[in-house]
Amino acid sequence: MALHTITFSFLPEQPCTGIPEGWTHCGVVGSGDMEVLMYRHADSDEVRVKIVTPLTGFDHVWEKVVRRFASESGVGGLVIEINDNNATPYTAALRLRQGLQQAKAGGNL
Repeated sequence: MALHTITFSFLPEQPCTGIPEGWTHCGVVGSGDMEVLMYRHADSDEVRVKIVTPLTGFDHVWEKVVRRFASESGVGGLVIEINDNNATPYTAALRLRQGLQQAKAGGNL
């Protein structure tokens, strides 16, 4: 099975602070789920997102999910890597929020 890679970059209006250095891992790549890895980068306020998924044709859905997450959370200076295994948009949004909460706490799930 070939995997499809999607990338997005966003510049938040007012990037949040309080995300410590290091990486955060949230979720498990399994049947119908996904994992999120996040880490802070200091070279810009940009949010960089890389998604690896077995599905094609859903780039526009992914863009809506990650753009909404970036907008609502106000994150900035963050790299997000998503390894997807057919997660629903709701699950994707939930995992992103869980990953950010964990990153702000300075820990790892």
